[in-house]
Amino acid sequence: MTDTLAPAPGASAVAVPDTMPAFRPARPFFSSGPCAKPPGWSAEKLATASLGRSHRSGIGKQRLRYSIDLMRELLRLPDTHRIGIVPGSDTGAYETAMWTMLGARPVTALAWESFGEGWVTDAVRQLRIDPVVMRADYGSLPDLAAVDWTHDVLFTWNGTTSGVRVPDAEWIPADREGLSFADATSGVFAYPIDWAKIDVATFSWQKVLGGEGAHGVLILGPRAVERLETYTPAWPLPKVFRLVSKDKLAEGVFKGETINTPSMLAVEDAIWALEWARGLGGPDALIARSDANAAALDAIVAGRDWLDHLAADPATRSRTSVCLTVAGADEAFIKRMAGLLEREGAAFDVAGYRDAPPGLRIWCGATVDTADIEALGPWLDWAYAEARAG
Repeated sequence: MTDTLAPAPGASAVAVPDTMPAFRPARPFFSSGPCAKPPGWSAEKLATASLGRSHRSGIGKQRLRYSIDLMRELLRLPDTHRIGIVPGSDTGAYETAMWTMLGARPVTALAWESFGEGWVTDAVRQLRIDPVVMRADYGSLPDLAAVDWTHDVLFTWNGTTSGVRVPDAEWIPADREGLSFADATSGVFAYPIDWAKIDVATFSWQKVLGGEGAHGVLILGPRAVERLETYTPAWPLPKVFRLVSKDKLAEGVFKGETINTPSMLAVEDAIWALEWARGLGGPDALIARSDANAAALDAIVAGRDWLDHLAADPATRSRTSVCLTVAGADEAFIKRMAGLLEREGAAFDVAGYRDAPPGLRIWCGATVDTADIEALGPWLDWAYAEARAG
């Protein structure tokens, strides 16, 4: 016997046994990276003229520059800031910034989830610059008002593995002496960012845009450029980190002349996503979609006493990578829940990050449809009951 209720808008019309929810999400892609492709995406829609061509050919450079221009438009990035495409996804972009600019003055590193903790490890064990480290448990922020801005400051705009974000850029002073280094990979395109407060930002296409991995984006403000041109770090720099030539910024990197060979297929995929975003209405539309998805998930959480947010404060709760706690759950229980959901094609990749407390992590970025978040709720109930019966 099957249930014959009409599907929710956007949900799958494929009926399932009546011991399960009536309909599955149409696109059960809730991974926090790489994230769901934009609605309507298919490989056949990608431009292909640049494929099989050198990235230094006319068309290669044109497409790389076009992708940079689209990012500038959608991020509302001022002309004072440069955009470069670098290897190694967000990690490569952030470490490029750390290796080339840190060491000129004291450093404060903020950590409230695993990637922020990774930047602490780089600063302490690799660069050995003895930073001031301000930590908070998963679900919380350190005291942002206590940050010493005579230091360079490393932080994560949106903690992908904890579901905690900075509320805005108000805590960053306009007259800071140090540089602000924002790992913004789950924040750009999902929140308004005051670029006057950001000296360095990094992200990858694989998050809010639903693009492919392996490529990072590095954004430099004028104070970061000044640091690069006036300071030489004490440690050797690998070729892929070198942003300066003859004491001047390598401007070509920020005009599409990448340091190493990019995947033009990944570039074309990013261009498709950026054009999709522009067609929606630009950054405001992307933010609205993320907000609607997060609100739909909030409603699911509010209706279940066994489910809660890891981030207790709504003002600093992520609206992209939303991390949830499950009452009484350990790692094995979460693994069973996630496995059941994947087996039934109801939700893929929703177990929390391996270093985070046991729980679920649901991506609510702009490439996810709100109807699919709404359709997920009954499936969470089913998987929770099945795992408990287990």
